[in-house]
Amino acid sequence: MNKTFLRTVAFFFLWMFCSVQCMAQNQGKLLLRFHVWANNNELVLADSSYTNAFNESYQINRLKFYISNINVAGKKMIPYNKEIFLLEKGIADSVWADVLPGVYDKLFFTLGVDSAFNNTGAQEGALDPLNGMFWTWNSGYIFFKMEGYSNASTADLQRIEHHIGGYRSPFNAARLIELKLPVSLTVTEGSSNTIDINLNIDNYWNGLHSIKIAEQALIMSPGNQASKIADNFQNMFSISSVH
Repeated sequence: MNKTFLRTVAFFFLWMFCSVQCMAQNQGKLLLRFHVWANNNELVLADSSYTNAFNESYQINRLKFYISNINVAGKKMIPYNKEIFLLEKGIADSVWADVLPGVYDKLFFTLGVDSAFNNTGAQEGALDPLNGMFWTWNSGYIFFKMEGYSNASTADLQRIEHHIGGYRSPFNAARLIELKLPVSLTVTEGSSNTIDINLNIDNYWNGLHSIKIAEQALIMSPGNQASKIADNFQNMFSISSVH
């Protein structure tokens, strides 16, 4: 292997490193804050009861979900952030993402985990099985987990356990969420911006599909029921403010 080739390879990797460093320095920061609502109030875990569109009362003790592929768009869409985040009501309600300078009017993210990560098996960080969001290598990750209790539940102890996931066709439960910003978002080098996002549980029960607790108190594997609930994800989210 001659010296010219080695110098060329070394220059290429140095250029790649500098390009990544320069891109990182030129970016702004975007904070996404998620607020969970039900019955026109911010949801309180365990202590408060709520009623869905079918007059079924319930309380929620745990709410966790994955978001990934965060990006924004204006006249053009920027490359998405490949990091995967696990949010949990009352513990981790926000995430930071790097965004290139520009003016944007839309926000996109995926609720769920891409099939490539599911096929790889258990991971680390947000995808660590210790987070309680991994079924098996065959079923992959739980994308959205909601647990609680309801008088309408026919399960033992009147449980509600909705573990929504699955990456195999035709029951892939990952959904792209597209949200229009109420005002334009201007990102500059080194800037820090915040988008407040509401997650409305009312629309979880009553969206594109009707989900009644009396009929579906326990959903704990991929399939048609989980896929229908995933169809309701888009209408659960809205943006309350950009600043």
